Amino acid sequence: MTAPVLEICLSESDAADALHHDARVGLSADPKWLAPKWFYDARGSELFEQITTLPEYYPTRTERELLRRSVGKIAARAAVDTLVELGSGSSEKTRLLLDALTANGSLRRFVPLDVSESALRSAMAAVVQEYPQLTVHGVVGDFTQHLELVPASRGGRRLVAFLGGTIGNLLPDERASFFTALRTALDPGELLLLGAGLVTDPAVMVPAYDDAAGVTAEFNRNVLRVLNRELDADFEVDAFDHVAVWDAAHEWIEMRLRARRAMTVRLPAVGMTVHYAEGEEMRTEVSGKFWREGLRAELADAGFADQAWWTDPQERFALLLATAV
Repeated sequence: MTAPVLEICLSESDAADALHHDARVGLSADPKWLAPKWFYDARGSELFEQITTLPEYYPTRTERELLRRSVGKIAARAAVDTLVELGSGSSEKTRLLLDALTANGSLRRFVPLDVSESALRSAMAAVVQEYPQLTVHGVVGDFTQHLELVPASRGGRRLVAFLGGTIGNLLPDERASFFTALRTALDPGELLLLGAGLVTDPAVMVPAYDDAAGVTAEFNRNVLRVLNRELDADFEVDAFDHVAVWDAAHEWIEMRLRARRAMTVRLPAVGMTVHYAEGEEMRTEVSGKFWREGLRAELADAGFADQAWWTDPQERFALLLATAV
């Protein structure tokens, strides 16, 4: 067993600076917005785990079952020595990939990248115990900023797994920048395994982000608790209602927080006073849904060739294996 390596490219002060920046820019915009990554403090992560088990929230279980059915075919096409995973730690989906890729005899190293040092340390410790034959090299970083710091392959090639439909949280320009940065970081012939939600019936999509039990509403409002704690803000959390809508023009679910009444919020840490009108809505997340041809075109523009595509029987979620060309 080789001792794991942890490379820290994103410090707590870096994260604080990013939060200050996003608060200043997003809360002074019209309409107001906040970046979805600020949902995920310890409480937000706990709430999201609850969301993934809700009957309305189909993406996680659909992707997991799709990966379970497809992972053998993925491993057969992806004879790689390094698996890079962006964001999802040591989840069950990670283990499905690790099992399949180690079974074909090629995998030697696992490189998880995550913004949370504590989550990453925990994930790495579990993988080291369960897969002692692997070298584990963690990177504390942001996948929108630090892809070039992911260690290179050692004479083989890498597979980058970006699962969970997280690609849909990026706006189109952000998505293009991400794909371009990823292609720049990869050598020709290296691979991307992308999990993406597909456009389907809004009557199915919207409840996934507005469950009957109200867990997603609490998750959405949690971003205000993060701002209250980290920026000494005075948001009255329960004065905002959770809203989820399907934006057909942009083909995404948009989550918002709607002010129940006019109010003034102070954020001393960033020197801001923010005014909300009654009924004013603030965007907190988009979750883009895709068509195959659109996603293929975006990847092609960045320098990837579509190699294989798998979807569930109801065509709600897809796994796409693409090659850097």
